[in-house]
Amino acid sequence: AANADSPPNIILILADDLGIGDVGAFGGRTIKTPHLDRIAADGAVLTNFYASANICSPSRAGILTGRYPIRSGMAWDVVTAEDAHGLPPEEVTIADMLRARGYSTAMVGKWHLGNRLPYWPTRQGFESFYGVPHSNDMPDFALYRDEQKIEQPVDQATLTRRYTQEAVKFIGAHSTRPFFLYLAHTFPHIPLFVSAEFAGKSAAGLYGDAVEEIDWSTGQIVQALQKL
Repeated sequence: AANADSPPNIILILADDLGIGDVGAFGGRTIKTPHLDRIAADGAVLTNFYASANICSPSRAGILTGRYPIRSGMAWDVVTAEDAHGLPPEEVTIADMLRARGYSTAMVGKWHLGNRLPYWPTRQGFESFYGVPHSNDMPDFALYRDEQKIEQPVDQATLTRRYTQEAVKFIGAHSTRPFFLYLAHTFPHIPLFVSAEFAGKSAAGLYGDAVEEIDWSTGQIVQALQKL
């Protein structure tokens, strides 16, 4: 039973455009995903479920608010780099709710719920943000820390590795209090990039390389949790 004095830490990992058949736990054989498979073996595997949408922005709005995206005006299309709208500030996200309960909250990776400051992760319940505002196939693609642009053009080959480092650093800095970490990978959305350590390693080409690096990332996070 949950102990009110010791609420659970929560880590939500989202992979952009990952296919269900690309993970070993769901029958994939070409791409190696041992860390994800181990989590599945030790936990619960869901085989019948629905997403709130089939494209980036509305599906993320549904995940973070628990509401149909049409109710927040996010149902029709993705938020482009030029758009001036985003997830309305009055929407209550899971980060808002958990922060009110004393959680530390962090968002790492791809946001895609608004490119202007009123819709920024740091205005939607997240105490910190390290990542990108939208998909890497859109113009004005830049890397941010909180509300400051820190890199443009982005070295995308190192993105998954840097996201992972930020996630592990956050976990280490908040190991004595409840935390919520939302890690939304840029890949395997196209265009695809991968670090030198994983380039050419998968039997499924560059796509498989990117997925296997995300699997490695997940293993690093699990290792950090076990260590702490």
